[in-house]
Amino acid sequence: MTTTRGRAIGQGVTWMARWSLRLLLVGAGLVALGWLIGALWSVVLPVLLAIVLAALLWPPTALLLRLRFPPLAAAATVIVAGVVVLGVVIAIVSASVSGSIGQIVDSAIAGIAAITDWLSGPPLNLAQSDLDDALRQVTEQLQQSVTSIASGVITGVSGFASGVVTALLTLVLTFLFIKDGPRFLPWLIRVAGPGAGGHVAEVLRRVWRTVGEFVRTQALVSLVDAVLIGAGMLILGVPLALPLAVLTFLAGFIPIVGAIVAGALGVLVALVTNGFTTALILLVIIVAVQQIEGNVLQPILQARSLGLHAAVVLLAVTAGSTLFGIAGAFLSVPVAAAVAVVLRYIDEELIRRTSPAEPPTDEAPVEPSAGAERSPAGD
Repeated sequence: MTTTRGRAIGQGVTWMARWSLRLLLVGAGLVALGWLIGALWSVVLPVLLAIVLAALLWPPTALLLRLRFPPLAAAATVIVAGVVVLGVVIAIVSASVSGSIGQIVDSAIAGIAAITDWLSGPPLNLAQSDLDDALRQVTEQLQQSVTSIASGVITGVSGFASGVVTALLTLVLTFLFIKDGPRFLPWLIRVAGPGAGGHVAEVLRRVWRTVGEFVRTQALVSLVDAVLIGAGMLILGVPLALPLAVLTFLAGFIPIVGAIVAGALGVLVALVTNGFTTALILLVIIVAVQQIEGNVLQPILQARSLGLHAAVVLLAVTAGSTLFGIAGAFLSVPVAAAVAVVLRYIDEELIRRTSPAEPPTDEAPVEPSAGAERSPAGD
């Protein structure tokens, strides 16, 4: 039967309208989901952080379980050991910072004096009176902003209290996840059935494996970066080398952006305290370490790639930091990797269901019931 031109155009418009409506509904659902996450961010953030920490702490927990530790004792031992290590690191970093504050202040004062001399000399030739007037204006502006500064301090105290609550909630959730996590997938399959429950369990199992590999690999790579860059700072005599090394380790969990920010801060401290030559040498060291990380460590240590393009990673970090600040930047890549895992599973199911060789089925492969030594996602 021959289709007329008008009918063909009408069918195309109908198809476009139908899919446009579907996309609008999907977009509305995503907007609603984003609004819900923002409204419940005080709950969502501890859960996401606890999942990341549980993925990082699961290997020692699994080792204790293989040594016949009860789940409660294994989880408690790992959590207590982690808190002790974190406390020791904070104490060492605090001592290092307090011992170097005087040197940093003196160097900053000398740097300001050098800048003042440069401004008063050629080619700008600014008069000392002009510099004094500018300084007086800045001082008056600060005095007029006392109320704003005070309110900012109050807001900071409130944010600190909220951060303490979030940290405690994250710690408790992490303990519960690594203690009771292996029971979750069997319970989910039993409640939802082998159809939907099997699909969800398989997706969660893959997400857990991917996020765990990412977190552990990034932790190891970040540790190597922090040790090498920190050693370079110590050799060059840069103050605050230990705090900057710890910051480098933490920034390593934010791909691309974290390395740039941590490196720039280290170079800035070296420039203010040790001069241009030391800052340039440190910059070369940081660039060399980053090249070793990107071209040697990552390919060797990351046995299974996340399958995310660098542009996707950069966009994910940008979106996460814009929407949810530092926590969003930290969690953006694991979340993007989890979304990629879900999309890959959907693609596999579409291929399997549309393949002429196999009839479609609603069943998903379900592994035997998880034992005590399996990961929270059933690995």
